Amino acid sequence: MPLYEYGCEAGHRFEVKQKVSDPPLTTCQVCALPVSRLISAPAISFKGAGWYVTDYSNKMKPPAQEGKSESTASPSSSSPPETGSSPPKTTGSSGS
Repeated sequence: MPLYEYGCEAGHRFEVKQKVSDPPLTTCQVCALPVSRLISAPAISFKGAGWYVTDYSNKMKPPAQEGKSESTASPSSSSPPETGSSPPKTTGSSGS
């Protein structure tokens, strides 16, 4: 059952657990003044990075194809780019 928050004109605030089909309250429980239903923050919060990742198992993922995993080579297996100590090549006139 949802928890509804009510507030009266005198400033009293209270929460009432009601069914969705129950009619809203009309009077304050403390002073009997008219009340209105207040909008409050939901009681659910999502914290952390990727909460959904831990909620699903690997059974829902399609099986990996073996041919694809062998054909992709990691960058670490290839030779690293050269960072030679030679000066960069220039083209064009020398300016004299």
